[in-house]
Amino acid sequence: MENMQTSPSVKAILTTMREMPIAELEQLVDQVIAIRAERVAPHLTADESALLARINHGLPTEDRDRMRTLIGKRDEETITTEEWRELAALTDRLELLHADRLAALAELAKLRGVTLDEVMSQLGIQFPDHD
Repeated sequence: MENMQTSPSVKAILTTMREMPIAELEQLVDQVIAIRAERVAPHLTADESALLARINHGLPTEDRDRMRTLIGKRDEETITTEEWRELAALTDRLELLHADRLAALAELAKLRGVTLDEVMSQLGIQFPDHD
């Protein structure tokens, strides 16, 4: 590698690149893209990463599927008393997860110095519409 104090000019780099075998050029391009991505990608702090993990935490797939099934039975008025209790318990768990998610969103907004609406917009999060 050249002396770090004298960086090659863009023109010199391009001249060298034109002379490279295609396989070597492709490797170089991949590395340049990776370097660019590192520089422009936002870096998350440990606190932000922990908050994002809480924000993205939800009911396991099996529980979501069961909840949909129970909601269907409730809507069809074929739900048993035991299934009703199960649905209530799943609903309680989901509400606690949503409350924690909202708290984490608020903490992230505060950490970033933006409003809750702004951080939700940044993350593409919308509250579902309920009728």
